[in-house]
Amino acid sequence: MSYVIFVGVLGVLLGMVGVASNPSPYFAAFGLVVTAISGCLVIVGFGMTFLSLVLFLVYLGGMLVVFAYSAAMSAEPFPVAWGNLYVVYYVLIYSIVLLVMLNFVDFENVLSLVDNFSMVRCDWGGVANLYSFGGWILLVLGWVLLVTLFVVLEITRVVSFVAMLN
Repeated sequence: MSYVIFVGVLGVLLGMVGVASNPSPYFAAFGLVVTAISGCLVIVGFGMTFLSLVLFLVYLGGMLVVFAYSAAMSAEPFPVAWGNLYVVYYVLIYSIVLLVMLNFVDFENVLSLVDNFSMVRCDWGGVANLYSFGGWILLVLGWVLLVTLFVVLEITRVVSFVAMLN
């Protein structure tokens, strides 16, 4: 399981570099998807499969819909792609910074922490709570996501309308 968690954390770091280094929202969305999948893989490595599935569905089902609408409202005529030297420069800078930061991590303590967490199967209590009284919480969270969608759309619509006036 330590290898699964290592691959997941590596995917999270690479996805974060992809999001941070790309100024175009179209290509940075791929980094968000890689980060979400890798984060769910880390949670599966800890033994919480149901929590990972719920996180994956909520994240990709809710937040990427908001991202897609806001990216569509603020469309760029010439987005900066992955092969641009500007993006490659920032990928190299962020990767070097991550490698320097990883030199200060004590991996033996992290692996012992991973082994301690993998013994606990705590996601079954979450399933019981979700089916007993968590339905109302999911309804409220769905409503919050819908309101967030309309707020983001209104903000991007006003910004694009102001840009047209200038």
